[in-house]
Amino acid sequence: MLYFESDYTEGAHPAVLAHLVKTNMEHLSGYGNDRYTESAKEKIRHAIGCPDADVFFLVGGTQTNKTVIASLLRPFEGAITAESGHIAQHEAGAIENSGHKVLPLPAKDGRLDADTLSMYLQRFFTDENHEHMVIPGMVYISHPTEYGTLYSKDGLAALHAVCKAWNLPLYIDGARLGYGIASPSSDMTLSDIAANCDAFYIGGTKVGALCGEAVVFPQKNTSPKGFFTTIKQNGALLAKGRLTGVQFDALFTEDENGEPLYLSISRHAIVCAEKLRAVFREKGYRFHAETPTNQIFVILENGQMERLAKQVTFSYWEPYDDTHTVVRFATSWATDPADIDELRDIL
Repeated sequence: MLYFESDYTEGAHPAVLAHLVKTNMEHLSGYGNDRYTESAKEKIRHAIGCPDADVFFLVGGTQTNKTVIASLLRPFEGAITAESGHIAQHEAGAIENSGHKVLPLPAKDGRLDADTLSMYLQRFFTDENHEHMVIPGMVYISHPTEYGTLYSKDGLAALHAVCKAWNLPLYIDGARLGYGIASPSSDMTLSDIAANCDAFYIGGTKVGALCGEAVVFPQKNTSPKGFFTTIKQNGALLAKGRLTGVQFDALFTEDENGEPLYLSISRHAIVCAEKLRAVFREKGYRFHAETPTNQIFVILENGQMERLAKQVTFSYWEPYDDTHTVVRFATSWATDPADIDELRDIL
């Protein structure tokens, strides 16, 4: 069986595991009050060019989104997102469970447009009855998006400008941020991400860690009041905080060229994705969308999909028509190029 189902089917990068093993018997304080967690925070601050950033570590993406969003919103506020946004589609109502409505807007290829956002806010706040409604309190996007597409630097800056004009924080879900930054189609660095939002997280679960996400508030003292306590209240505070700290300490250790491991292993996934796209093109397969990251969306005839699933794992995405389905193939930091060669023979 070949595995292209997702980018978190493997465990952790060997360097991450080695760091965990090397530090395993050290006696370290709990709750992230250890030297490896502090080292990881400093390395992330350096990587994003924000020496005063507030950095916190949580375990998983849904847990992170729920905790951050709940801390940014007042009880009567909701979170704006693209209609395909992860919090609107694939988080089992986690945000609504926290008491906050998700406010979806139309989007193109998963991206929320600044003009769409601006028009929505203008209409909402000029409605004489808006005080009787759930008030938009923040904007949520993901980069890459659910369709593997990317925001441009100008596009993100325009979105952030609208948010600032309406005094709304912009929060970026970076579950696959490494793959977005590593893509040749990206015109943004980690520093650009940090400069064009109010909060974001650097995903580790899908990019080389056993588990873990690094929540970043780029500017000093901009994390919500009591955020550490909010993390604990949401059951998201690890007593053994070293687990995430040690992993991110490894992921953001730089090589001789000054590049963090996080980005170099992300680039491997992108190279493999390009090779995989070339195979699909060679075999005459249709793409649902042109994506420049590690997620590839292919249209399969339903019978063909069932036959292929006997030898290859991939993710069901959505119906295309009565006889075809959109499926997703994903590469990762651990993808073996030989598996792509084998898939070519199967196709």
